[in-house]
Amino acid sequence: MAIFISICLVLFSTWMIAKVCDGFEAAADHLGRNMSEGVKGATINAIGSSMPELCATMVFLFLFNDTGGFAGGIATTAGSAVFNTMIIPAMSILTAIKIFKLSAVNVSKKVILRDGIALITIELILIVTIGEHLTWWHGLMLMSLYIIYIAYMLTNMKKSHHAEYSIAEEEEQEQEQDKVSSENALMSWLTLDLENAVIGERKTTNQNAWALLIVSTFFIALSCYLLVLGCELLGHELGLKSYFVAVIIAAAASSVPDTILSVRDAKKGNYDDAVSNALGSNIFDICFALGLPLFLYTIINGPIFMPIDMVDNVGELRVLLLLLTIAAFILFYFGKALGKAKAYTLIGLYIFFAAYIISKAYDLAWVQPITALLKHMLHTMQLPFA
Repeated sequence: MAIFISICLVLFSTWMIAKVCDGFEAAADHLGRNMSEGVKGATINAIGSSMPELCATMVFLFLFNDTGGFAGGIATTAGSAVFNTMIIPAMSILTAIKIFKLSAVNVSKKVILRDGIALITIELILIVTIGEHLTWWHGLMLMSLYIIYIAYMLTNMKKSHHAEYSIAEEEEQEQEQDKVSSENALMSWLTLDLENAVIGERKTTNQNAWALLIVSTFFIALSCYLLVLGCELLGHELGLKSYFVAVIIAAAASSVPDTILSVRDAKKGNYDDAVSNALGSNIFDICFALGLPLFLYTIINGPIFMPIDMVDNVGELRVLLLLLTIAAFILFYFGKALGKAKAYTLIGLYIFFAAYIISKAYDLAWVQPITALLKHMLHTMQLPFA
């Protein structure tokens, strides 16, 4: 019975995350409407769709108030990063190919190179700096990396795109506002249609967009609290540490908004935004969704000391994330376009990742050589900084 309840809680919180992130993304979309394609996907869209990872990490760390909480948080962000890198681009490619009857999708090499190199660099820094002793400066360092990334993006944004907020997009927004304005306000709150509940028939402005952003953030935090509780209960019933449940279930659930947003971009033909949202979300997850909770927790409660076995688990996960990111980058960057073969390869890589995590949780024999290799690579990379 407890397993059934935990599964229902995870499913309900996942639905809730998907619904309330619509409001957050609508507000973020308005506030970032003048950004160029590719930049918007990597910044505004990525931050908006990655709020669940930030809230989930915050809940994991502050709710359980121990090293297990941090392990659950880093498992969520790392697992979400793998999901974002593999599943979201694959779904976006297959969606675009089906809708537009294409053989392949072309994505700007500049976007892939920019976000791919930034993500790989940040993952390397995460590997060599995060160990068994964590303090506030680790969180500050991660947040600073994201600020540098954002500053670079904004300063290099093409000014010419500012005037490209098309009439068609404005008409589409007006049609959506007419559609939702007829709905009952109370029903909008009950169904978590936050855009209609907060803005309703009024024209979207910066002021009510910020109000929608704040309200959506509150509901995202609430849904992530329910998600973490569901994962903890499920892990307890299955005899697994929260770390292993978080890296698959919590990570996939928190990545639902990223998936929806990227697929929507793909349906509109915005392939650069579809891919840059996934990669930009990973940068936000690693730097801010992990850095901010770590910074706040250690400022309030002091340093975090993780036991050796947990350090190894988290470290091996980070190395595996780096290897999968490099593999995805090679698939994205080399070759003329992104077709079905590359999409299915990405899906296959995620299936391998999920199988490895589940098998490791139950200590199956086939994962031991892989675990030993990942541990050796981890210690080799950290050796110069030890």
